[in-house]
Amino acid sequence: MSPSTFPIDPPAGRVPGTVWGGPSLRRLWPSDGPAVEAFFLRLDPDTRASRFMAAMNDRTIAAYATQAMTAPGLVVGVFVDGTLRALGELRPYGLGRTDARTGEVALTVERGFRRSGLGSRLLRRLAEAARNHGVAELRLRCLPHNAPMRRLVAGLGAEVRLTEGESEGAIRLARATPLSLWREGFEVALDFSLAVAALPLPAPLPAPLPLPFLRRAA
Repeated sequence: MSPSTFPIDPPAGRVPGTVWGGPSLRRLWPSDGPAVEAFFLRLDPDTRASRFMAAMNDRTIAAYATQAMTAPGLVVGVFVDGTLRALGELRPYGLGRTDARTGEVALTVERGFRRSGLGSRLLRRLAEAARNHGVAELRLRCLPHNAPMRRLVAGLGAEVRLTEGESEGAIRLARATPLSLWREGFEVALDFSLAVAALPLPAPLPAPLPLPFLRRAA
């Protein structure tokens, strides 16, 4: 496999984390748990199978959504008109590993909101967070017939290899820079403000997700 280096930097002149007049991408917090559960439960059977590489019933989906908000890593989402329509997850690569320089990314876009660049936006945001916390490589896995994901990964220059009935690609990440660290800090502050604004009152403030496998780059 020949991993590629992912171009993280956004186009010049664009405010980090925002798209004026378009979908809103932000980090998800434990207070977003109900929106995450509703998102996964809305997924049609084919999308569920593509995301989890197996058939999933509602009970299993709901249980996964609950633990996803407290598991090690980072979760980001895209809201369209106030409803979560796309979700990206960054996790440590490999079962039981909590201090790795390799991360695994999973992307899910609801049917009807695809082919609009949401997957690329999710991946860019997760890649920058991983880069800033010392992760050197991202892995993405999907079913062989998941053509959109394979095109996304291949479009970044990564070689997609079929192993044990799965397609896997690897993306090399550049080292963190002062600009990338500043940009992430700006986005986290903006995300927190947007999350608080979306909370019904009265409600507890969101708490940060644990990132034990990620460490801030030196």
